Amino acid sequence: MSEVYATRRSRLRERCNAAGAAAALISRPANVRYLAAAAPQDSVLLLGKREDLLVCAGPPEDRPYEGRPDESLRLHVLPSPGGDPAVAAAGLAAAQEAESLAVEEHHLTVSRHKALASVAPGLRLTGLGGAVEQLRVVKDEEEISCLRIGAEIADQALGELLESILVGRTERHLALELERRLVDHGADGPAFPTSVATGPHSGRPGHRPTDRRVEEGDFLSVCLGATYRGYRCEIGRTFVIGTSPADWQIELYDLVFAAQRAGRESLTPGAAFRDVDRAARQVLDSAGYAEALPPLTGHGVGLEIDEDPQLAPAAMGKLDACVPVTVEPGVHLPGRGGVRIDDTLVVRPEADGGPELLTITTKELLAL
Repeated sequence: MSEVYATRRSRLRERCNAAGAAAALISRPANVRYLAAAAPQDSVLLLGKREDLLVCAGPPEDRPYEGRPDESLRLHVLPSPGGDPAVAAAGLAAAQEAESLAVEEHHLTVSRHKALASVAPGLRLTGLGGAVEQLRVVKDEEEISCLRIGAEIADQALGELLESILVGRTERHLALELERRLVDHGADGPAFPTSVATGPHSGRPGHRPTDRRVEEGDFLSVCLGATYRGYRCEIGRTFVIGTSPADWQIELYDLVFAAQRAGRESLTPGAAFRDVDRAARQVLDSAGYAEALPPLTGHGVGLEIDEDPQLAPAAMGKLDACVPVTVEPGVHLPGRGGVRIDDTLVVRPEADGGPELLTITTKELLAL
């Protein structure tokens, strides 16, 4: 695996050199982990002119779920507590006689940027932009395997919850139980705060669980995700509690399901991000729900739960193969409830069977 990380660093170095930067400082934790196999707390990665270094505030703790640093990287541990690894890395870059240092300006604070300039005044600081994030968009098969396992864990946790008694239990209790089950099945932890939304709360994106109890006839919307070896996936489903669904619930569910299917089927290499969004959005727009729609249909996943690409109306760019994304349209009707259906998929060409569905829990409208 060390060769994988060395290759990633080499690709980034080529981009930096082409932009005229002799060295680069990576400070965003997900980017450090992508290039170094691990991101110990407060660590940064220096792509130096002569040597690459993982600069840490203290000795890395042995936490397997956080990964272990690439063995081919030399660790530089600060000699005393309280130091800033990024500032130390700037000094190390200057010591390697680098004339310029590309930094992640979107991650550094103003005060930290000033500290870098003061410790190495002869070092020209330039912007790295989103170069590492761009490298992260297309996943290799090892990364996709981690996402696949995470999806299996999330499916297991959700499936077990559906077999339990739900009426009378609170949203908060159900969310905590789901997160416990994720860990029991081998996840590092939840990929994001689990959302359980009942009745009038259902279908609302990002709903934080409350003490509202599940009642007969409720819509129950659940959105959860597992982290496995640092990689995060998500799944969202909506069910009806206790009784046969009402006509309005069936109608709304079928509509969101059709929109989600249209989005999934449009995931082909070369498809424009906004066209995927449009495929799902048009189904709901045509039914008169334009005002009830979320700002985007989906997004990339990986070391973070919300990565590029963004599947939104104004998004620019086109999909590549081996890009994992969510497709998650929903409609929320204030005071009544709503429906969200959310899958994690990997973009694949038609010759390979089309988009690979990672989250496989049934999308049938179940009465629990």
